[in-house]
Parts: sequence; C-alpha cells; structure tokens
Amino acid sequence: QVQLVESGGGLVQAGGSLRLSCAASGSTFSIINIGWYCQAPGKQREFVASIDAGGWTKYADSVKGRFTISRDNANNKVYLQMTSLKPEDTASYYCSGEAYGRNYWGKGTLVTVST
Repeated sequence: QVQLVESGGGLVQAGGSLRLSCAASGSTFSIINIGWYCQAPGKQREFVASIDAGGWTKYADSVKGRFTISRDNANNKVYLQMTSLKPEDTASYYCSGEAYGRNYWGKGTLVTVST
C-alpha cells in the first residue's frame, strides 16, 4: 500500500509561482513512477508531469518550460515547482504513484490563479 498527501496549493496571481509537495508513505520503494495530474471544474483529470525511479521526467505540452517536477528520495517527497502561472492552470492538483500494477492517488490540493 502507498499513501500520498499533497500540500502547497493556494491562491496566486497570474505570473506568480507555487511549489506543490507530495509526501509518500507506506511501501514507497515499490513506486515506479510518480507524477501530478490536474482537474479543473467540469473537466476531466489531465496529466501534468511525472518522474520515474531513474529521474526521467515527462511534461504536458501546456506546462513545458513553466513547471518542474523533482523528487527527494531520502524523504519520500515529490515536488512540482510551478512558475509563470496562468488562470487556466486553476485546478485541483493530484499526486499519483504507480506501484503494484495500479495507480495510487492523493486527495488533491487546490490551486487558484487570479487575473
């Protein structure tokens, strides 16, 4: 079992920055990939960024050059540094870890970007 808890969301003006954190616990050694997804009101959940055990990263086109994903293996944490935020980035952001052939999800943290 893997537990994921997100933090760091909040209200920020357009052009600002936020850093989201995801704390993993449980069988963290079993996590193959871990990443971030976002879901805006009335929309489907979308992929944002991911990082695998070797440190390889992937990003959605919409966030390339603005968001950076990183992981602190010693402390079982994953971060999403968000810069140049836009109102369309407003969403709940979820941490997801792939382990034991399934995806584990946190409960999300809300990011609101004002104009």
